[in-house]
Amino acid sequence: NKEMKAEIAKVQAERAKADSNKLLMAGSAKELVKGIEPEYLEIADEILTEAQKVFGDSVDRGILFPLADHISFAVARIRRNEQISNPLTEDIKVLFYSEFKVAETLKTILKKRLQIAIDDHEVGYVALHIHSAIGDEKVSVAMQTARAVRECIDMIEKATGKPIDVLSLSYNRLMNHMKYMVARASTGEKLNLDMNEYMLDQYPQAYEIAAEICKNLEGCIGHKLDETEIGYLAMHIQRIYKDAV
Repeated sequence: NKEMKAEIAKVQAERAKADSNKLLMAGSAKELVKGIEPEYLEIADEILTEAQKVFGDSVDRGILFPLADHISFAVARIRRNEQISNPLTEDIKVLFYSEFKVAETLKTILKKRLQIAIDDHEVGYVALHIHSAIGDEKVSVAMQTARAVRECIDMIEKATGKPIDVLSLSYNRLMNHMKYMVARASTGEKLNLDMNEYMLDQYPQAYEIAAEICKNLEGCIGHKLDETEIGYLAMHIQRIYKDAV
């Protein structure tokens, strides 16, 4: 059943993360392709090669197996006409811009090799895998970051009664700020300037939204955010809020 397949895929992915580099170096191709068609490994390898052109040697090729596994499942879904929808796709495009551009090469590869057309929703998930390959951040954490950004935007839109322009400079700044905010939380780095009191006094609505977002984000990523993050996030929220009204 679907639950069992998903659990098996999860176990395989976790095991592959530790073993695939070693297996590749040892030339143990038979072990690596067990349970997955070699063609998907080749496709994943093409994607990682493209990633290395952009990000250099920082790309962890240890994600070869889980990436191939993901692509295999994606193709199977498409062949069954089970198109997925990802409400975070537009946020992922901005938050992980370079990763998304690399992931887009999958469109050309699948069209050429398998005559399969994939949409941006599928590309977005592949972009998260690529992001996990260039840092210590797991796919799940990257997804939670994108979800937190979407939640933040939804709260601002609700407060202003107007949609946010995802192409605006303020939106892009918010995206980048939240990405680095998550990175600081994982390393324990702290901001030098405390803007909390000023933002709370001058822009209480933006501060309230920022405080709620920080609280929710802590639960998502499993790391405690420094108190000073609230004020800085509130500043970016206020910029978007000002543009919207």
